[in-house]
Amino acid sequence: MSPRSDAQKPHPVECAGAVVRDAEGRLLLVRRGHPPSEGLWSLPGGRIEPGESAAQAAAREAREETGLNVLVGKLLGTVDLWGNYRIHDFAATVVGGELRAGDDAAEVRWCSDEDVALMSLSPGLLDELRKMEER
Repeated sequence: MSPRSDAQKPHPVECAGAVVRDAEGRLLLVRRGHPPSEGLWSLPGGRIEPGESAAQAAAREAREETGLNVLVGKLLGTVDLWGNYRIHDFAATVVGGELRAGDDAAEVRWCSDEDVALMSLSPGLLDELRKMEER
């Protein structure tokens, strides 16, 4: 079997995430209820729907997964994961809603940096968060 050419390589699934911190500096994380990363903690986020911008997707996914309405700010970074997902992560601020796990999130909570360092996170998330904070 011959190797795939770049022309045959599938396009990555475009996704968006929200990096949300509260007034105390805690990070909003969700525990995934479904693959990929089922059971692991991650930023609220998911696939970009047709006709939706990455920023719109980040806001929608945050609302669906956490019950919170967020105002999406600047793009903090884009990362390719597992060879088939491209995730655009945005800074976001809570502007309303009530914290609750929804959609495909099994759990949602605010986490201190100390909590985050000890949690079972989606692969590469801690490194990406550190890179984003350096920018």
